[in-house]
Amino acid sequence: MNSISQKKKNSFSIKEQASILKYLFHFALNERKHFLISIIMMMITSGLTAYMPLIIQGYIDQYLAKDNATMAITIRIALTYLILLLIKMVVTYFKDYTFKLASEKTVAGMRNQIYSKVIHFSMDYFNKTPNGEVVSRVTNDTQTIKEFWNVFLTFFDGLINAIMVGVAMFSLNISMSWVFIAFIPLVFILIIAYQKTSTIVYGRMREALSRVNAQLSESTMGMWLIQQFNQSERMKADFDKINSEYVEARINMFRLDAALLMPAVNLIEQIVLVLVIWIFGKELLGGSTLDVGMIYAFTNYSKSFFHPIGQMIGSLSIYQDGLVAASRGIYLIDNAQYAPQANTDASDQAISGTVSLKNMTFSYNGKQDVLKNVSIEVKAGQMIALVGHTGSGKSTIINLLMRFYDYSDGDILIDGQSIRNLSQESLRRQIGLVHQDAFMFYGNFYDNIRLHGDYTKSEIEKAARFTGADSFIREQENGYETMVSEGGKSLSAGQRQLINITRTILRKPRILILDEATANIDTETEGYIQASLEKIRQECTLIVIAHRLSTIKKADRIYVMNKGRVIEQGQHDDLIDQEGTYYNMYQLQSLQGLS
Repeated sequence: MNSISQKKKNSFSIKEQASILKYLFHFALNERKHFLISIIMMMITSGLTAYMPLIIQGYIDQYLAKDNATMAITIRIALTYLILLLIKMVVTYFKDYTFKLASEKTVAGMRNQIYSKVIHFSMDYFNKTPNGEVVSRVTNDTQTIKEFWNVFLTFFDGLINAIMVGVAMFSLNISMSWVFIAFIPLVFILIIAYQKTSTIVYGRMREALSRVNAQLSESTMGMWLIQQFNQSERMKADFDKINSEYVEARINMFRLDAALLMPAVNLIEQIVLVLVIWIFGKELLGGSTLDVGMIYAFTNYSKSFFHPIGQMIGSLSIYQDGLVAASRGIYLIDNAQYAPQANTDASDQAISGTVSLKNMTFSYNGKQDVLKNVSIEVKAGQMIALVGHTGSGKSTIINLLMRFYDYSDGDILIDGQSIRNLSQESLRRQIGLVHQDAFMFYGNFYDNIRLHGDYTKSEIEKAARFTGADSFIREQENGYETMVSEGGKSLSAGQRQLINITRTILRKPRILILDEATANIDTETEGYIQASLEKIRQECTLIVIAHRLSTIKKADRIYVMNKGRVIEQGQHDDLIDQEGTYYNMYQLQSLQGLS
C-alpha cells in the first residue's frame, strides 16, 4: 500500500487496484456473515430469474401450441409463476437490506479509523492541509466508499444472473446461445476502454470537490474578515471559478458515462435481439418448425442476459469514484505525519515544574531555522516571560514544549529529564496552555469549562471564581446552564479568554503557559487575569508570551528574542538599565499608552 499512500493518485494499475480492494475487504471482515447471506440470496434470485421464463415457455409449447390447455392447468401455471415472483421479491428485499446494512457498518468502521488517525496527526499536517479538505476525506470520501460497496452487490448479482441465464439458454438451444456469448468480448472491450478513461475523470472530479469544500469551509470561518475588508465579491468570484471547475469535471463524467455505459450495452442488446429474430425467421422460412415458447424465452433472455451485464458496466463509474476515494482514505490511514511520540519507556509521573531548553535549534521546513541555539531556564514556581517581535520564535518554543512538533537538535528537560521520557498523556495533563484565541464549543458554560473531564459543578464554579469568570457567567440568563454558540460569538474576547483560563486552571497544571493571552482583551478583563496570575504563581510554574510588557514586570526572568535567538535576559529593571532592545520596546509602548 506504500506506493499508493505516498501520494494522491487518480489512476491505478491492476496491482494497485488489487491492493486497494484488499485494504477495503479488510474492513469488511467483521461483517462477512451479512455479506455471505446476501450473496446466497443473490444466487436464489438469479436462479428464479433464469427459471421463470422456462415456465412460460413450457406452458406455450406444451399446452397452448397443442391446444390442450385447460383452466385448471392455466391457473396452476399462473399461481406457480405468481408464488415464485413473490418469493423473488421477498428474497431481493432481504438481499439488499443485509448487504446495505453490512456496507454501512463497514464504512462506519473505516470512517472511525480515519478520524482516529487524523486526530493524532502532527500540527504540521494541519498547517499545510485546508480544513475543508480534511473534512472531505472523513465525510464525502467515506460516503463514496459506502456507495462503492454497492458495486460488489451489482457485480455479483450481474455475474450470477448472467451465468444462470446462460445455463438456461444452453439447455434450450445451444447454437442460439452462442450468439449471445459471441458478443461478450465486445462488452469486455467497453469495460477496458471505460476503465482507462474514467479513473482520470473521476480523480479530477474528487479533487475539484475537495477544493469546493475547502473554499466553503475557509469562507465560513473567516466571514467576518471577508465582510470587514469588502472581499465578498472577490470571494464569490473565486468560489464561482472553483465551482465551475467541479461542474466541468461532473459534465465530463456524464459525457463518459453516456457514451460507454448503458446506452452502449442497450445497443448490443438490441443488435442481439434483431439477430435472434432474424435467425428464427430464417429457419421458419426455410421450412423448419419452431416452438413459439422458444422464441419467447430467447427474446426474454436477451434482456435478462445483457441488462445485468449493463448494470455491471454502469457500476464501473461508482467503482472508479470509489477507487479514488478509497485511495485518499488509505493515504490518511497510512500517513506517517503523527504528532511527536514519547520514548517507548516513557513514564507517567508527577512533575514539579522545572523547565530547561538546552541549545535548541529548530526548523519547520528543514531549511530555515526559526530557533538558533536557544537555552532557557525556569525553576519550579517561577514566572518567566518571552518577548520579541513577530517571528522571533516565541510561539515555536511553546509548540515544542507542548510536543506539537518534534525536534532533533538540542533538548527540552522537565525536572532534569528529557521531555521525551514523559508520556503524552502525562505531559498534556500537567502543562496547561492558554492561547490568544479562545475557542468555544456549542454547549453550556459547564460543558465548555469541563471539556468532558470528570469534574463536578462545584469544582467548575470554584475555578471560575478563582479566575474571575464567575461574575459574568452568573449575569447570563441561565447562569452556568446558558448555552454558548459555537465559537462563542455571543461573548466578548475577554470573556472567552477568562473561560479559556478557567478550563486550564480547573485541571491544576504544574506548568501554565500563556501565549499572548491578554493581547486582545479590555483593561478591566486584563485586571481580572492579572489578579488570577498572582494567585496562580503560588501554585505552578508560569511561562508567559507577552505583547504588553506591563503585564510581565514581576517576572523572575524575561527573555528577549530576535530572529530565533535570545539576545537579552534578566529582570524588568535590569533590562531597562541595559537600555537595549527591551528598553526600546518598553519606551515605545509607554508612548503608545500600552505600558
